[in-house]
Amino acid sequence: MERLKILVVDDESRMRKLVRDFLVREDYEVLEAGDGEEALDIFYKEKNIALIILDVMMPKINGWDVCREVRETSKVPIIMLTAKSDESDELTGFELGVDEYISKPFSPKILVARVNALLRRSGLTAGNDEKFVEAGGIKLDKTAHLVTVDGRPIELSIKEFELLDYFMENQGIALSREKILNNVWNYDYFGDARTIDTHVKKLRAKIGEKGEYIKTIWGVGYKFIVE
Repeated sequence: MERLKILVVDDESRMRKLVRDFLVREDYEVLEAGDGEEALDIFYKEKNIALIILDVMMPKINGWDVCREVRETSKVPIIMLTAKSDESDELTGFELGVDEYISKPFSPKILVARVNALLRRSGLTAGNDEKFVEAGGIKLDKTAHLVTVDGRPIELSIKEFELLDYFMENQGIALSREKILNNVWNYDYFGDARTIDTHVKKLRAKIGEKGEYIKTIWGVGYKFIVE
């Protein structure tokens, strides 16, 4: 089986080597870029990149702009690395379509776990059983990573897909924001509740009138109910 390609973008060569060494142990093929311009060159040249690990602060073109340009043509999973822990930066990243957000310094083992989880959920790693979830005209195909509403395909980001999957798997159950963070963004993710609210707002808009199935439970979180 051909190894999955991961593009690691960071202007610090030592950081790139650290990440590369851990990913190579997991049998991934690693491509490296030292700035945003080089990253985009590689992205356009290599048509089968499975995931991008992207630093924010870089010369020539910063991580935000790289992410913005990549998202114009691709839904490739993106993990954003940053030396900042500013909440506004984190929300900016999710608005641009970042799938995971990790602040430096970080554990390489945790990073690899995030990579594995993202690729597994996007259907790019082994071990995914063919599975469908269906409710109220929404059909979610976990293997193909496809969602249809009344037979019409809907374009969702990976996190939006995972969020909808989690809601549909827990129909009728009130889910706290903390529980959603733990299950959709992984147990070690220390995010703000507004991250969830932002994703729910976008998810509701994309699934149209079916967005009414996602009920806000004031003071708690959300509940998915098909009336």
